[in-house]
Amino acid sequence: MSQTDPELLLQELGGWDWDLCRRELPVVLPRLLSMYQESEDWTEHIHNAYMANVMLPLKIKYLICFCLRQFFLSSGVLRILTEMFLPHISLADLEQTFFSKVLPKTLQLFDNLMYELSSEAKGLTSQNTELCSTVRNLLQTMVQLLETLTGCVRYVCTLQECVPLERIRTLPSSVLYVIKNTFTHCKDSESVYCGHLHLIADLLQAMFKETYSLQKQLMELLDMISIGSASAEDNITDMVSVIHTVLEICSVISNMDHALHANTWKFIIKQSLKHHSLLQCHLNHSDILSGLCKDTLLSFHSCLQLAEQMKMSEIQEGTDLRLFQKTVKLCRFFANSLVHYTKEFLSFFSDLCSELHQLFLQIYSKFPPSLYAPEISEVHRDEISRVFLVALDPLINQLLPFSPFMEQVLSEKLGLPPEQQLPQCLLLITIMDKLSSQPEEVQTLWNAGKSLSLFSALFFSFQQCSGELSFPVCLPEVISTGQPAVPITLYHYVCVHLCSFIASTLPSHFSQLEYALLDAVLGSSMITSLLAMDSWCFLARYGTAELCAHHVVVIARLIKSWPSDCYRVSALGVLLRRMLFLMAPDHQAKFAHKFFPEEEENLAVWQHISLKALNPDLRKRAARQLCVAGLAQCRRWLNSRRALGELRPVNTALSVLLAAYNFAGDTLEAELQASILGVLGQFWTFLQAKQVSDEPRLQQTLCLLLHLLEFFIQALDAQLITRVFALQSSLFQMDPPDHVRLAMVDFLSSMGKVFIPQETQRQVVPQLSCLFASLLADQTWLIHQHALEAFTHFAEETSHEDVVPQCLNSEETKNKVVSFLAKTRQVEETTEARTERMKQERITCSAQFMKMAGELESTGEPLAKRACHPPSEEQYKSAIGTMEGAVEAVKLLLGKGSPPAWLAVKLEALHTAIAILRDSVR
Repeated sequence: MSQTDPELLLQELGGWDWDLCRRELPVVLPRLLSMYQESEDWTEHIHNAYMANVMLPLKIKYLICFCLRQFFLSSGVLRILTEMFLPHISLADLEQTFFSKVLPKTLQLFDNLMYELSSEAKGLTSQNTELCSTVRNLLQTMVQLLETLTGCVRYVCTLQECVPLERIRTLPSSVLYVIKNTFTHCKDSESVYCGHLHLIADLLQAMFKETYSLQKQLMELLDMISIGSASAEDNITDMVSVIHTVLEICSVISNMDHALHANTWKFIIKQSLKHHSLLQCHLNHSDILSGLCKDTLLSFHSCLQLAEQMKMSEIQEGTDLRLFQKTVKLCRFFANSLVHYTKEFLSFFSDLCSELHQLFLQIYSKFPPSLYAPEISEVHRDEISRVFLVALDPLINQLLPFSPFMEQVLSEKLGLPPEQQLPQCLLLITIMDKLSSQPEEVQTLWNAGKSLSLFSALFFSFQQCSGELSFPVCLPEVISTGQPAVPITLYHYVCVHLCSFIASTLPSHFSQLEYALLDAVLGSSMITSLLAMDSWCFLARYGTAELCAHHVVVIARLIKSWPSDCYRVSALGVLLRRMLFLMAPDHQAKFAHKFFPEEEENLAVWQHISLKALNPDLRKRAARQLCVAGLAQCRRWLNSRRALGELRPVNTALSVLLAAYNFAGDTLEAELQASILGVLGQFWTFLQAKQVSDEPRLQQTLCLLLHLLEFFIQALDAQLITRVFALQSSLFQMDPPDHVRLAMVDFLSSMGKVFIPQETQRQVVPQLSCLFASLLADQTWLIHQHALEAFTHFAEETSHEDVVPQCLNSEETKNKVVSFLAKTRQVEETTEARTERMKQERITCSAQFMKMAGELESTGEPLAKRACHPPSEEQYKSAIGTMEGAVEAVKLLLGKGSPPAWLAVKLEALHTAIAILRDSVR
């Protein structure tokens, strides 16, 4: 055996057979290990020469060739060691005799190869054939090194079914280092090889495939690893290091190969679960969960991009479809992995629930029916839902009993951006759907925990979805058992699921339900108040008659306790009116006895009640009693000094008279009706336009009087008609508020039934036509729409046909009336434009709700002192998002026409305010 020339020695060893290698192992192995470990690092010599600039190009070229020769030699020694002598070393001696001595030098050889590749690749061109040959040789050597390592790992796999980790401790970490850096090199190849990939693409692909094989073989070996039930700390540390390194590899290969990516994650999950009891306190659960969530979202976004591309190109088959289907399956894999990992390690997720919460919100913010979702076909949407979202659903079941997740989801300080408001609402609905099947302690956690109750959180979240409610977005829902799902509006969807949840609510959680319902009814959002009323009425129908009666009495007492002009009383009044229809007849009679209609203090309650809810006898009796009490109140004020500060009970009395006429006018005696008309006429003798314009309570009086006169419209004398129109005409010149204009519109509509006496036509007709013309031209869409309906009704009924054209004093007004009669839309808005408008309106609504909430808190009772918490980053992001959205809204408006004169001044003031904010941050 040659003692001097390494190459001759390798040639000689290449001819040895199996038995000779086994016999000579004790002699040859130390010599080969010495040769391998003492091989000189020529790469560093070359690097130093370059940096010092002391060597001629020819000398450098010689050193590069020599370095390549050293690489080949080292690679050859390693291959002989692994292929010819490794199989003769026992498992017990592998680490001490072989791996601990060979692998450190192998990593050095690998690093040298990588350094040379990166250095030489910078000058790679098709013209420089010599450099191209050098790079290809380096790549070929790298492929051989990977093949050798793969063979080494493969051999260990054949030794026995269970391999103790301490017997091969150096092997996993060394191979993972090679795998990670090789994949990174492949990932960065476009920049490393400066656009000349085509010159080495075949070898680069071979290197990737061999690395893929090496990783696959290593994972097979690690599946066989045993670290024992009471392993040494070193074994646990090593296994944790293996899992964390594989996690780093995941981040490298995430966009390279779906199957490789999935298999790598599968290994992490499998090993974490396999050694659960030993590793659970040592694993970095934060990094693993973050990686899973990140890769889930990346795969999901890839699905959406592919679906959107197919929608735009109108191509539903081919390569894109196959890639889409593979990506959806990858999403499902990640969902299943999350479910399995969470099931085993949930107790370690106390500080990680925000990531899981955000995962749900980000997924549903980009998926229909979100206004912020890309446009994809229904087929692709159904496939994503059926394959991916269904697989993700069990994750919520696992998180329901986990208190930190509940606290995260129900937190009052989420500060979510606009696109995540609907996903939050849908997540809460999903939780509601699942809670009924959970144990009582889990239901108590969500309904009666430290945070907001689930009921209150849903109402708050629903209030933030103004854009989706106005659009409206639709969601699939099964209306009838056995029938396919049909699209229903978001409001309908939330109402159905909320009512279903209310039906399953435990009695012990009833106080939280009642609190949330009342709070929502009294809130600043009308649509949320309506949802709470609908839910409350369902509760009244679903619950006992006694419960309904109890709630009606509570609501009535609340109405009595607040001033009648408080907007909260209006909401309670609507609820009371609806609830009374649901009461049992005997309970209605008891209610009428408890809140006796003839007692003036109860008029505040009865003004909100529809007498149609009562049986005929009770209705007739209550209507008469209310009219008597209302007349008495009005006469008392008319016969006094008529102080405006005492108008509140008068308006309540007029409201009661209006309620009686609305629902039981046909039951009132003629004498009583004449008395009412006489009292109404007295009000018009002292009303003055300037006084009405300045006094809000007097405006309410005027509106009630106009509505009441509609019932007596054909009994009005000429003098009263003249006074009514004179006041309206004078008041209109003073720009009255919208609710006064709407009352005028309703009164004008009833004038079609009246024949105006000849002696008053000269004065009344011009005022009538002028009022109609002004209201038809009103810029407020609600008043304009009501004016169109009222004018149409008037034109159909009036006997004064010559008045009709006088009301249409402009070509624009004529065209709008014609379009209204023909049911023609003025402007056809595209879906995209409507979506953008809803997004901008959401910003306005959110700002208004925040303002109103602040005003309500400032006018309420002093609150108990609470700890002052600094604002969260999410709150800052939400506020800045609102500012950015407002800027975009102004840009859109500027693009549609010239701005008002005050805009420049206002923008300058805002600019100054922002500058002050910026300086305070600095």
